[in-house]
Amino acid sequence: MDLKANITEAVILEPLQRAMIPTGIYLALPEGTEAQVRPRSGLAAKFGISVLNAPGTIDADYRGEVKVILVNLSNEPFTINPGERVAQLVLARYERIEWDEVETLDETCRGEGGFGSTGR
Repeated sequence: MDLKANITEAVILEPLQRAMIPTGIYLALPEGTEAQVRPRSGLAAKFGISVLNAPGTIDADYRGEVKVILVNLSNEPFTINPGERVAQLVLARYERIEWDEVETLDETCRGEGGFGSTGR
């Protein structure tokens, strides 16, 4: 779902500035679920506006207002208007695990290769 800026007047984000933008939404998520706040691709591609801690996680026990930490990564000021769509919210299930400490891990074809080791 899209998250909209629940503000009464415009907010100007200067280059490299960040701001917490309220959405007016409060959640009561079931245990085993989280909400992830993600950037909108259009704002990122066209204006350099992103969610600073993307994806931002909202835990099931949080009861405060959902706010979006927006950052302006462009060289130009950006105006956020009341009601403007500023981010997306995705609900996801997760599992709690118990860690099992081991001395070695099983072998895989990839091994320790990372950051581009499987191709371009």
